[in-house]
Amino acid sequence: MSTTQSERLRELLEPLVGSQGLDLEEIEVDSVGRKRVLRVVVDSDTGADLDQIADVSRALSAKLDETDAMGAGEYTLEVGTPGAERELTEHRHYVRGTGRLVRFQLADGAELVARITGVDDTGLDTEVPGVKGRRPTAGRLSFEEIAKARVQVEFNRKDKKDENDMTEDEEA
Repeated sequence: MSTTQSERLRELLEPLVGSQGLDLEEIEVDSVGRKRVLRVVVDSDTGADLDQIADVSRALSAKLDETDAMGAGEYTLEVGTPGAERELTEHRHYVRGTGRLVRFQLADGAELVARITGVDDTGLDTEVPGVKGRRPTAGRLSFEEIAKARVQVEFNRKDKKDENDMTEDEEA
């Protein structure tokens, strides 16, 4: 997709997405045979439920139908949210990732896997999980130190809250 078309689509669709209380995260146009697929990724600080996705999809579809932004050919519109292992590229992504385990590729070439515990304007507070009985280690990363960051999927995470909030029936 040309930069011009990408910019035009973003200018056209971003206000509609914003009016639905969501952020426009990504726009991608792929060719699939003779058809094209327009993928729009949306999100918010509280996530997006299926009703919001459906509402924004209808609004975007109507707007695209009344303009020539996608040209005359057929296309399919797909609206969704970022995947589980999303890349963090904007300040708001890091804020939304608070509490999540993230794999950082640092500007100096090093790699770090840590949980985001806080975010401010200059960087992140992190906690490297303890292994084999060791305590977690707190740290700090400035945004300039981060080359790439991607959320990691955790299947076996036990929240401290869950361990401490068990009822007597659950403990027995």
